[in-house]
Amino acid sequence: MMKNFSSSPLHSNNQTPNHIRERNIRKYGLLSAIPLRLSLRGYGFCMATLFLFCFGSLFYQLNGGPPKILLDIRQYLGVYGKNHWSVKLATGRLFIHKDRVARHLVSCPHVHKPRQGESTYLDDHGPPAPRVLPFPSQVVYNRVGKCGSRTVVILLRLLAEKHQFNLVSSDIHNKTRLTKHEQVDLMKNISNIPQPFLYTRHVHFLNFTRFRIEEPVYINIIRDPINRFLSNYFFRRFGDWRGEQNHLIRTPGMKDDERYLDINVCILENYPECSNPRVFYIIPYFCGQHPQCREPGVWALERAKQNVLENYLLVGILEELEDVLLLLERLLPHYFTGVLNIYKSPDYRKMGNMTGTVRKHTPTLEALQVLYHRMRYEYEFYNFIRDQFHLMKKKIGLKSGSHPSVYSPAFLRELALRTPEPLDEDEDLDTDLEDANSWLVHP
Repeated sequence: MMKNFSSSPLHSNNQTPNHIRERNIRKYGLLSAIPLRLSLRGYGFCMATLFLFCFGSLFYQLNGGPPKILLDIRQYLGVYGKNHWSVKLATGRLFIHKDRVARHLVSCPHVHKPRQGESTYLDDHGPPAPRVLPFPSQVVYNRVGKCGSRTVVILLRLLAEKHQFNLVSSDIHNKTRLTKHEQVDLMKNISNIPQPFLYTRHVHFLNFTRFRIEEPVYINIIRDPINRFLSNYFFRRFGDWRGEQNHLIRTPGMKDDERYLDINVCILENYPECSNPRVFYIIPYFCGQHPQCREPGVWALERAKQNVLENYLLVGILEELEDVLLLLERLLPHYFTGVLNIYKSPDYRKMGNMTGTVRKHTPTLEALQVLYHRMRYEYEFYNFIRDQFHLMKKKIGLKSGSHPSVYSPAFLRELALRTPEPLDEDEDLDTDLEDANSWLVHP
């Protein structure tokens, strides 16, 4: 028997369109309010929105993070809302500001452990920098002995107080070569000095990048090698104008025979102090800690040149100290601004005059020839540094206020030594000594 479905309420012909519309509204709720048909304008709007979203995502990835406005909104909605806590106490409410919470989280990172998937502004970006540091904020002055280093250190002490940077001057003077562990310990100690800082010590070049430690900026000053040798020779024996007794205490093991040894005898009779490797002194400060850096030769010379070009902001020459100070003031203004005014002040002149070596005199021409031959690598490096220094002055446009060295070592180019004949008159001897003095600069 066939059933008649025409009498069913769902298919009754007595229902009007309004009744059907009301029934659909009750069935589908709010979905019926959304039009299912999209116009061409609406389709274009959707595609434009999708394009902007994709472009924004690409911009986000290329720049390593979202735009600043999104970070500000996130910080406001996420951190600001979470960190304004209210704690009910017996006497009322205690409100904790977000800045205090941030400082607490930084000082005690173990206290706050976010749940998996939770991220805060501090977790992603860390605490804000307390101050803007100058660049560079890490400077190392591995000062070469008897190259005006005490003069510069006196200036640095005055500048550190004036410009508020940390000056760390090591009291270790006789340990320039270090073991591998000593190098790492020293470099870590240097890196832990509060920035901005300037660290100074008599030490051969340290390669920070070799041990994956941030490399500081290096500066240094050298001088004519023979002048440096003579200054060191007499300084070890007789000190400076601060008092001879001070240096007798510093070298108590030196016997009188050694203390009063004539420098010509030391050079011509090949005493250890006046021959290699002792006179091979300046290059190892720039070559580094490698054992071959202490052997006079081309390898150490070329490595020293390479380190100067790659790691040193400036290497000046003592003969043009005022120009060195001017360049340092230009290149490191946060450290050396006003240094030349201090250097030229009468009060500083009184202190600086006390650092001059006493009892220093010039060897004979024969001894100078021998010494120059032993220092040929040192002079090649010195000439290289002098050329680089003059090139930097030219690039910066610095008009030199100092005069070049007046000596002319032409008579030293002939390295074949000849024994001079006995002189009949003392005037000729005085003339030769004046010629020798003319090419040795006495600071």
